[in-house]
Amino acid sequence: MDIVNKSTVSEFILLGLSNSWELQMFFFIVFSLFYVVTMVGNSLIVITVIADSNLHSPMYFLLTNLSIIDMSLASFATPKMITDYLTGLKTISFDGCITQIFFLHLFTGTEIILLMAMSFDRYIAICKPLRYASIISPQVCVALVVASWAVGVMHSMSQVIFALTLSFCGSNKVDSFFCDLPVVFQLACIDHNVLGLFMISTSGIIALSCFIILFNSYVIVLVTIKHHSSGGSSKALSTCTAHFIVVFLFFGPCIFIYMWPLSNFLVDKILSVFYTIFAPILNPIIYTLRNQEVKTALRKLKKRFVNSNMAMPHHWFWF
Repeated sequence: MDIVNKSTVSEFILLGLSNSWELQMFFFIVFSLFYVVTMVGNSLIVITVIADSNLHSPMYFLLTNLSIIDMSLASFATPKMITDYLTGLKTISFDGCITQIFFLHLFTGTEIILLMAMSFDRYIAICKPLRYASIISPQVCVALVVASWAVGVMHSMSQVIFALTLSFCGSNKVDSFFCDLPVVFQLACIDHNVLGLFMISTSGIIALSCFIILFNSYVIVLVTIKHHSSGGSSKALSTCTAHFIVVFLFFGPCIFIYMWPLSNFLVDKILSVFYTIFAPILNPIIYTLRNQEVKTALRKLKKRFVNSNMAMPHHWFWF
């Protein structure tokens, strides 16, 4: 299908979070720190799971993929925002804006399905432990991850195709620090109520439905755990609590933004920071600080790294 873009806009201006120079410098320092910690923390999880055979299980396979998605989600807009604070340039081309929309919905859509897969994994592990190995096989794990990315691609393509059919006129100022449909749609020459219904039906209701399913699954898991008092149940409770914290802080902002796409932009900008900058950093913090297996594996990896450096010939460092 040949989609012709009737837009008269060649670039957009990203207004960012604030016009204050002092606040921009504050955001530059804070977001730069968050971005570095997100990338380093999630990379450590991926390396640790791959390096430690004790972590070669379905839960950690899914966790590794979650880390990869979180690094991707943190990278689609944050580096540009940090660079813009330094250069003072806040423009983005039309193609660049559409690209941001594509990757935003690709990574968020994929993460939503992957979080549901992780919830399914914990549900089977706790509620049907005797059948866990037969249900959650390596093939099933790979299929769940592939399905997550497939759904993410289909969802993002639907958003981009709709955006490319729009005609833009008037202002080219995007009241956010990245391009997303609710703010870009405000610049389109079309009834905003139609755009609002599109966002609610294709993103808001989907996010809300998935959250309700996840919430019910965790309630069932917690009720099951309540009937046990062993150390294993305590570990399961800790794991599920960590999962639900990530789910709530990721889904909450998404549901609000896409269920009420024409709401207050200041609130939307604050919530956008949560699921694009704060949420990706929660994965390494929650799963490393609350998970004894990961902490043990990290210590082993550190010891292996130190020992390898000590065994390295000193003349390698001579110039």
